[in-house]
Amino acid sequence: MKVDQPPRYRSPSLLRNRFERGIKSLTQGRLGRTVVIALPYGWLALFLLVPFLIVFKISLAEAMLASPPFSPLVNWTEDMALQLRLQLSNYAILWQDPIYLDAYWNSLKVAAVSTLVCLLVGYPMALGIARAPGNWRMVLLLLVILPFWTSFLIRVYAWIGLLQGNGLVNQVLLAFGLIDTPLALLHSNFAVYLGIVYSYLPFMVLPLYATLMRLDDTLLEAAADLGCRPWKAFLTVTLPLSMPGVIAGSLLVFIPAVGEFVIPDLLGGPDSLMIGKVLWSEFFSNRDWPVASAVAVAMLVFLVVPLALLQRIEERHTTGGR
Repeated sequence: MKVDQPPRYRSPSLLRNRFERGIKSLTQGRLGRTVVIALPYGWLALFLLVPFLIVFKISLAEAMLASPPFSPLVNWTEDMALQLRLQLSNYAILWQDPIYLDAYWNSLKVAAVSTLVCLLVGYPMALGIARAPGNWRMVLLLLVILPFWTSFLIRVYAWIGLLQGNGLVNQVLLAFGLIDTPLALLHSNFAVYLGIVYSYLPFMVLPLYATLMRLDDTLLEAAADLGCRPWKAFLTVTLPLSMPGVIAGSLLVFIPAVGEFVIPDLLGGPDSLMIGKVLWSEFFSNRDWPVASAVAVAMLVFLVVPLALLQRIEERHTTGGR
């Protein structure tokens, strides 16, 4: 026979203490999550949004022979009225002067071709490193990141010594009888492409290697058991699964290559005009900070908006696929 037990007595102080501890833990958990989320957003706001707003403000000003060389946006008139002066003509110049459009187009073309070459060269390297034995893998990775131990400017200057008329490349070609006269390799578009590919190739290899290392080898074994040839297994298994690494590496190469200044300035010629050189000329040679800021803002918009739309489409595709 079951006897009902009397309800267990709990004092009000005990219930109040448990309630306070529950509220405290909930508050601390929310506070911790808020701090963790706020730190990266605060970092982006401080070092990305604030500088962008400063540059955007300068792009709406008027160039002046003063220090700083631009007019304030807000002025007080004699009758103590607040006057706001915005110079939208700085953005109109970008569409009227063909030098800016040519520089934008050339920058996008050079960055796209360099990214494609980095992908074609870097993918076999990353795949070879990912499938190498464990004791060789770290050595190969070290060789990929070894150029980062040297100054970027020194590495670009080294290519000047290699590509000039009496440089090592022409001397080797002349010694083997492949050419009769030295080639004009330096100060050309070829030198710009070569310098960008050499400088940014590790940024393509490392994301690809990280993605390829996470792939399941049993998928390739299953494809081989089903009679799939190696090249077809690569196209149907390895390449689709490595697309996140391809996208990440392509963005890491394409975005900085668009605004590259040092390589086109040192290795390029008159036809290698890129937007980074135009920015430098407007800031330091012409002292036209508003137009230079408008060039920078337009370049950022041209890069960020398509990339944001691409990311949104990819997220919707991934969510829809699930």
